[in-house]
Amino acid sequence: MRKIVFTFILIFALNMAKSQNLQAFAIFDNHGNKVTFSDIVKKTTKSDMVFYGELHNNPIAHWIEYRLAKELYTLKKDKLIIGAEMFEADNQLIIDEYMQDLITDKYFEDECRLWPNYATDYKPIVEFAKENKIPFIATNVPRRYANIVYKQDFAGLDKVSEEAKRYIAPLPIKFDPNVDCYKDMMAGMQGMAHGGQTIAKAQALKDATMAYFILKNWQKGKLFYHFNGSYHSDRHQGIVWYLKQSKPKLKILTITTVSQKDVSKLEDDNKILADFIVVVADDMTTTY
Repeated sequence: MRKIVFTFILIFALNMAKSQNLQAFAIFDNHGNKVTFSDIVKKTTKSDMVFYGELHNNPIAHWIEYRLAKELYTLKKDKLIIGAEMFEADNQLIIDEYMQDLITDKYFEDECRLWPNYATDYKPIVEFAKENKIPFIATNVPRRYANIVYKQDFAGLDKVSEEAKRYIAPLPIKFDPNVDCYKDMMAGMQGMAHGGQTIAKAQALKDATMAYFILKNWQKGKLFYHFNGSYHSDRHQGIVWYLKQSKPKLKILTITTVSQKDVSKLEDDNKILADFIVVVADDMTTTY
């Protein structure tokens, strides 16, 4: 009897342990097959550019971004370039001065208009790039110019100075309202001024400018690793669409981050988003 009771308790305990085996994330390819982080790293060796689409407040996304930066440096050494949406083009001088140890981290952080979650989410990659002398590129348009487009459409950019245009993709900005990411944005903004079109155009300005500065700093034989909000590279649109307009033969690998209740299986709607999809538990804690 004691053996039976003990066996029952043991089975119950094992089942409880199994049921509480927490899984924070899983990685899938775009067919829904579960893969490993190493599979992503291997695939990057044939790429010209790698885009990591993050959820801005997701700690798993930031950790994988950081780990991928380290792996890519191991593979590419001086052929690696890193860039990010979170840094605006007119701050490139400040970034360069910091990378060259000309200014302290205090001046860099005070003057570079850093995102509020910089210290927890982006500083590790910036410091890794600095330590290993990896070029770090501020790719995004200064947000004040995106605001001009939101308020005045693309025509507002004709009024800015030639100095200002150094930090914007060459004008005029090509805009295709039939690209899904912009079409979806406009559909969600119906009823707003311009039917939400100027919001989509401001987004397109960011994408076009990031594509411009990525290409400006990339050379054949090198790997450009870029991290950005997932919306800027999902479905090979956004930044990737603009890159393909200029160089259709670029080999581009995309990664995205999604949130699901069940991380053991990739939901069908998420399969189309990227070449690799990082699925994070939907109750994951956030950095802000």
